Amino acid sequence: MAKLEKLRLGVAYHGNRILKHVDSDLRNIIDHNFNMILHTFSHNDWDRHRNVMKEIIQMSEGYGLEVWVNNWGLAGPPGDKSHFLGYSPDSHQIYSDGSMDPVRVCLNSPEFRSFTKEWIDVIKEAGAKKVFWDEPHLGAKTVDNNGKPIIYSCMCKRCQKLFKERYQHDMPVEFTKEVEEFRSWTIRDYFSEVTQYSNQKSMDNIICVMLEEQHGINLRALDYIAEMDTMDNIGATPYWQLNPDVYIEPYEYVYNATKLNMDICSRHNKDHNIWIQGWNTPAGREEEIIYASEAAYDAGARTILVWGYRGCESNDYGSKNPDLTWKVVGDAMTRLKNRHRDEQLATLREKGQQQLVTK
Repeated sequence: MAKLEKLRLGVAYHGNRILKHVDSDLRNIIDHNFNMILHTFSHNDWDRHRNVMKEIIQMSEGYGLEVWVNNWGLAGPPGDKSHFLGYSPDSHQIYSDGSMDPVRVCLNSPEFRSFTKEWIDVIKEAGAKKVFWDEPHLGAKTVDNNGKPIIYSCMCKRCQKLFKERYQHDMPVEFTKEVEEFRSWTIRDYFSEVTQYSNQKSMDNIICVMLEEQHGINLRALDYIAEMDTMDNIGATPYWQLNPDVYIEPYEYVYNATKLNMDICSRHNKDHNIWIQGWNTPAGREEEIIYASEAAYDAGARTILVWGYRGCESNDYGSKNPDLTWKVVGDAMTRLKNRHRDEQLATLREKGQQQLVTK
């Protein structure tokens, strides 16, 4: 029997912890042709919704949805501000101008790495099987015309010490090639430690990165993460509507990013995830979600997710017309689902008919 290629269509869900509404939302998600869901699991969820999150994961799986669990705001944005810093004020990221980032954690902090492992224990107990590491990055207060940091993080005393051990000289204030390498090493070293821990607990590790150059890791540098044995799935967020004053043609942008992502995954024999922007959608540009989704599929992606449910209407960055945005998201998923079914059926027909002719 021919092995069929699975199409996984997912959506991010956050902002609601009332189980009655979760139940109706899950049915609505299925009606929009999704078979996966990503649940954010923040520090606040850990403190206030631990048992509720366990029920939400069970409910999602009960409807047949594959569940990914997101480290939402654990180290700071994207997502929440890091509440961990209230327990460990020595773990702030420090910029090269000496200023402190008030909301982001230094990934070289041993205390934060221990805290991350505690979080893994919590989500494991809640039923998580797949951990989604969301857009890891280090801060940049200013960038040059090429998107490279000018004032960068992290330059805390801990990072300065580690830098000197690696390069045998003091960490410079200027953003040099060695600083760039060190920032990428910091992100990889953090994930090497924490993904080994989750991997030992039989959990899959999934990561997505942003495309911009200033973050310490990005799509073009993704090989560095993809090399890790404990990272199972490598992805990106080619969001084309980040700046309302700058128009980016969605099909070309998403296609090129997806193709690069797929090539990296192929080199390292990793699964993939590609995210379609369904938040902050300007009025009148909802149809671009169709073009972006088709672009990801055309470039080879078969794990395609949308951020987020109903255009993220519960957030200030929600889409201007959440009902229309969500309708178009459903249309996009329907198109992909029908297209994939037709392709798979054509493959089955061809192989089945060839076997009949042979016999």
